[in-house]
Formats: sequence, structure tokens, C-alpha cells
Amino acid sequence: MVSSPTSQRVRKLPNERRAEILTEASSIALNEGLERITLRAVADRLGVRPGLISHYYPAAEDLVIAAFVQAVSAEREELFPNTGTPLDRMVHLISRIEGAGAFELSRLWLNARHLCRFSPALAEALQAQEHLDRTRLTALIEDGVTSGDFAVDDPFEACIRILVAIDGVGAYVNNTGSFDYEAFTRFVTDVAEWSLGIPGGGLRAAHGHARG
Repeated sequence: MVSSPTSQRVRKLPNERRAEILTEASSIALNEGLERITLRAVADRLGVRPGLISHYYPAAEDLVIAAFVQAVSAEREELFPNTGTPLDRMVHLISRIEGAGAFELSRLWLNARHLCRFSPALAEALQAQEHLDRTRLTALIEDGVTSGDFAVDDPFEACIRILVAIDGVGAYVNNTGSFDYEAFTRFVTDVAEWSLGIPGGGLRAAHGHARG
């Protein structure tokens, strides 16, 4: 009698499967948009049945929100490193924001801000993530005031100005035409210099030194 072959498929632990689902959903969010996240789309990417995805996320909206939170949380850790002087860390933040690598993140935030008009749960999640960004950036500016890198009376006010500049530039991320004027491409740098009390051109010089 010939025995049947043993199945090589390994059942994943719930936390492993959930992480796998979120990774795929976050990838869709960044590369295609939050509207493209469906139970079937994620299932197709993972080669599983949609029912498996719905086991972990019965409502597609829950998966959309979780994917948004994971994507922006991961990027936050990239934007705010724990090493270097406050000036170095600010240069790192702005260089990533002004670089081409930030396009996907800018599109995601713009996408989420539009969709939150129709989803109170997404709006709540977005506000929570904005609060975390403000907290991290304000702490960075406070460190810079202590070290003497920045001359700021109100770190939170400076934080708001910089974030508004970031969002303002991000509003143009879906433009199809070229818009390469330095007043636009270096707008966040200019606002940061003004907000942080850095002499004109100082942050640009530090940015250039870091790149070199």
C-alpha cells in the first residue's frame, strides 16, 4: 500500500498571518491607494482565499485603517532617527521629505485626508497619527533648543509651521506636470530655517554637507 504524500503546507500562527496581511495591505496603500485595499486584493497577493482575510478583518474598513496606520508608523521611524545631533536629525527629516522617496507617503496622507470625510473611524485614526507626528517633531525641536542648534521660543509653534509646509508641498504630489522651481522644491527647508531660527541658508548648507 502506498501512503499519500504528506502536505507541505504549514499553518501560520495568528500573529504571523495578521502581520503578513497587514504588510500586503500597507504595500497596496502606498503603491495604489487606500481604495484599492479589498479582502480579495490582499488574498490574491497572498495566494489564499478571501475568507481567510475576513477571518482577521471582517470589515474591509478595518483593514484599510490598519494598513494606513502601519504604513505611516513605519515611515515615522524612518523620519525620526534616534542618533545624531538635533540638527543632523532635522536635516535627515527634511531631506527625506524633499526627496523623491516621499512621494508615496505624501500620496497616502493626501488620500487618507480625502477619505476620512466619509469614514469617521479613519478620521479618528488619522488624527491619532498626526498627534504622534507632532509629538515627535516637537521633541526634536526641544532637543535642538537645549543643544543650541535651534533658537525657538515655542517649539510646538515651530512644529506646526514645519508640518503645514510639509502638507502644503504634499498637496501637489499628484500633479502630472513638472514643477521644479526651487521655491517649491526647497520650500520645507526654507520654512524650517525661518521657524527654527537658523540663519538663511544654514539648513541648506547642513543638508548639502550631509549629502556629500
